[in-house]
This record gives sequence, structure tokens and C-alpha cells, in this order.
Amino acid sequence: MANAPVQRMSQLMAKTLRDDPADAEVLSHKLLVRAGYVRRTAAGVWSWLPLGKKVLANVERIVREEMDAIGAQEVLLPALLPKEPYEATGRWEEYGPELFRLNDRKGGDYLLGPTHEEIFTLLVKDQCTSYKDLPVILYQIQTKFRDEARPRAGILRGREFLMKDSYSFDTEDEGLAASYALHRQAYQKVFERLGLDYRICAATAGAMGGSKSEEFLAPAEAGEDTFADCPNCDFAANTEAITYELKPVDPSAVPAAEEIPTPDTPTIETLAASLGVPASATLKNLLVKVDGEIVAVGVPGDREVDMDKVEAHFAPAAVELVTAEDFTGRPDLVRGYVGPQGLAKVTYIADPRVAPGTAWITGANKENTHAKNVVAGRDFEVDAYVDVVVVREGDPCPKCGTGLKLDRAIEIGHIFQLGRKYADALKLDVLGQNGKPVRVTMGSYGIGVSRAVAALAEQSADDKGLCWPAEVAPADVHVVAAGKALQTELALDVSEKLRAAGLRVLVDDRAGVSPGVKFTDSELIGVPKILVAGRRSAEGVLELKDRRTGEREELTVDEAVARLTTA
Repeated sequence: MANAPVQRMSQLMAKTLRDDPADAEVLSHKLLVRAGYVRRTAAGVWSWLPLGKKVLANVERIVREEMDAIGAQEVLLPALLPKEPYEATGRWEEYGPELFRLNDRKGGDYLLGPTHEEIFTLLVKDQCTSYKDLPVILYQIQTKFRDEARPRAGILRGREFLMKDSYSFDTEDEGLAASYALHRQAYQKVFERLGLDYRICAATAGAMGGSKSEEFLAPAEAGEDTFADCPNCDFAANTEAITYELKPVDPSAVPAAEEIPTPDTPTIETLAASLGVPASATLKNLLVKVDGEIVAVGVPGDREVDMDKVEAHFAPAAVELVTAEDFTGRPDLVRGYVGPQGLAKVTYIADPRVAPGTAWITGANKENTHAKNVVAGRDFEVDAYVDVVVVREGDPCPKCGTGLKLDRAIEIGHIFQLGRKYADALKLDVLGQNGKPVRVTMGSYGIGVSRAVAALAEQSADDKGLCWPAEVAPADVHVVAAGKALQTELALDVSEKLRAAGLRVLVDDRAGVSPGVKFTDSELIGVPKILVAGRRSAEGVLELKDRRTGEREELTVDEAVARLTTA
């Protein structure tokens, strides 16, 4: 980066905009377009302009340096991939419509890679034959593809995106734990160098599979993830990953179940109002279809069912809500009055809050009738306990019991202990010390490189525009020539001196552009230091402004060079 040519805005392919794009929903989308960093090519597909490419490259550089520091080796695998490895692991079908599938001219099936677990597994299978070849960590920084149903939020949720994905290969579980720890530490260094505010949260593995999984989340209003943070202990987790211990209670004092007439009460709200009880005393039974078979999901009446959790529990099976037609020919299912007692032909899963011994008011499986004193484990059985409620503010921390706080966040990294899922499917073995085959265990680790740019924009911007941390900014200093020939001459002179001193320089030397527009653009573009050749240019004096704090001071050319090179 040192001694790179001065970037002159009179020659720069970047047009700044005064107004937000009509389709922009979030701050990063608005500012990255307005400041001339990116331009939309198609829905969920973006072009990176010179300033944006510099920021993207700086994020790549930081990621690459920290990956290299843990001994990872960089490779580059194809984005166009054959169907067979993904079919062997089941992900050809599991990914569903998000997977870009295509055929070559001979009818062969291919995909555009969303992640590369299968291909890295096959690479190691080809290259590593002995325990002496392991452990090894491989990574790439490469474009990924997902056919998002609704691409949104600019580069935050695109169909094409840049990602660092790395994979560890070990012969023992202890080795996997060590590789996982190395990545966790490397990710902390990456995000600290990027200047991101982030949280490490327990997460679900999803379609990736495996056991332990953690997300690195950057709090931001534009985030699509919700995470819970305990103000009293170190607990933090994506709300989809929060689980509670099953705590049975003694039901010996609860009378026998009793049916009660409840006309015109097909909803929890109307039932609670009619009986004068809180909704939390009722049991809500949501019916869904899992690969066409009806399943009931039980939660307290004052809670909502988190369909993402239900889908995750039954994955890769397809989950959908029942419709009115599904009640046809099912006299055991009375719409609005379903209760778990007597549902012999229906699988019943429940949230841990519906613990054995708890008593409920619930449907009696008859029109206009409910039942009270219906006890879990006595009057009905639960086939499986699954945390399926939507977590809300104030729910107890699973670790210490303190009320949780919820916040929105952007997922910027995710690490997984995959175990042997992919090695089993693709038969990845090496010869062990005893000469017998050893099944390899794997880890998978991702950083959203292009997404990190958007996260930085979301977190660091202010009411004037972008405000990049120094390590990722497209330049170290933005020199502004206020307009007159003398000011432009001084701006170009100091720019060359700064370049010679090893700084990356962007200079606004545009003719015919007013000083006001130039000043506004310098704040919109967001380089950390702004150096203005203005009213005292004839004296060789410039004004240095800190973009973040707004602090200003007047300096001579030599003083400005000295100040900026020692900052």
C-alpha cells in the first residue's frame, strides 16, 4: 500500500449522490451507494467501484494476515462445483431453493458453491494419506452464491458475496478443539483490527451440521439476527440457540382433568377473556405438517412459536402450517379446540415450559369445549421436548436466571465443530500410527468479508456519512482543494509529499465543483483524516480535520506531513 499513486478525484470513477437510492432500506445500503463505493447490477448482485474495492481489499488483507498467523494455508477452489459430492452429504436437497443449480451443455448437474465443505474434504482426501499429514488448516477468500428469495439491504443480504471459508482437519477430537480455539482467537483479532463492535454467541449448526457452533455478531439496527445478552454473566446466544432445562413439577395436588363449556372461544385471547385467566395458564397447540404428516407443537398460551426452531428440529424435512383443508376427514382435530390429550395419531412436541407435572387449560377436541387441569405426563405424553418459543426480553438467563436483553445484529463470522459428518459421507480416512485407517474430524469457519464492509458502515457512520476505521479506509488522508488554482496547486503538492512519506492519499482536485460540495463529499466518503487547502493557502497553511471527532487545527505543509505520518 505504501507509495501507491495519489488517487485524484478528477479521474476517479465514482459519482457521489445527494439523495438516498429509492430502494435502499438500511443505512449501509444508502451510504455505500451515495458515496460511490458500490452500484447495483441486479437484485442481490453488486459491483464494487474503486473506493469500495479498496475497502474490501483492506478487509481481505486483515483476514488473510490473521489466518496466516495461525498457520492456515491459502488455496483457491472453483465456484462452479459438481453435484455428486453435495448429493453424497445430502446437501443437494437440504439446501433447497437457496442453492443455485445449473446444467452444462451435456446435461450434467452443477451448482454455484454456497460453502465448500465437500470440496475441501475431497481435496484433503486426495492430498493427505497419513496421520503425519495432519493437522492441516486450509482457507480461501472467494465469491459464494445463494439464491436468496428476497435479496435486501444492499451488500448485507446478496445472492453473490465474498467470504473467507476455512476448514481444519484433525485425527482426534482434541485436535479439532485446538483448531477451533485457534480460529476463535484469530477471529477476535480480525474483528478488533477491523474496529467492529461484536459479540461471540452460542449458535445452532443448521444445514452445516456438527456439534459446537458460535457466531460472531455485530450489533446493528439493520441486523437480521436477534441475540440475547445477559447483563449479569457472560451468557450470550443467538435466540435460536437458547435452550432451557426441563424442570418437572409435582402434580399430586392437581384435580382430575375436567371439560368446561367455552362457546365461541377458538383463540387464546377469547378463551382467557371468557374464563378470566391469564393467557399463560392456557396451552396453545399449533398444528404443522412435516413432510405432509400433521404434528402438534405445544407452548404456553402467552408465547409465540418460533417456526425457525421448529424447522431446524425437523430439518431436512419440509415444515408448513396446516390449512383448513387438513381438518377434513380428521374428526380428532377440531379447529380452535385442539388439545394434546387424545391425539393418538399425532406426534406431539412441546416447549420445556410444558414440563411434566404442569397443569393447563387447553382444547378438549370438541366444538366450544375446553378442558382444565390437564397435566403433562398424566393426561398426555410429549413425544419430544424442544425449545420452540420466540425468546423475548426479560426471559431468564439459562445460566444465572437474570432477565435477558435482546438486540439486533449482523452475523459477521461463524465457527463450527463439524466432527465427522462430511468425512463419513465422503470416506475421508488417513492411516494412523498403528497402520489402520483413522476417520478424520473437521471444523468449518467462515467470515463474511463483503458483509463486514456493510457492518462497518452500519456501526461507524454518523449523520454526515461514512466514517471508516483507519485500517480499512480507502485512504489515510483525504486532501481537499477548496477551488482556486493556488489551493489546487497546494493540495497536489502536499498530496505528493504525503504519498512519498508512505501514506495513501485521495485528493479532491475536481474543477468546477464548489467547496461546499467537496466538503460534503469528504464527510460522506469517510476517510479518517481530511486536509483542506483553503483560505490560507497563500501562506502555505492547511486545515487538518479529524473526520470522527470534528477536531480541527491549522498546520503548515511540513507540520501536516509530520502529524499525519506519526498519527
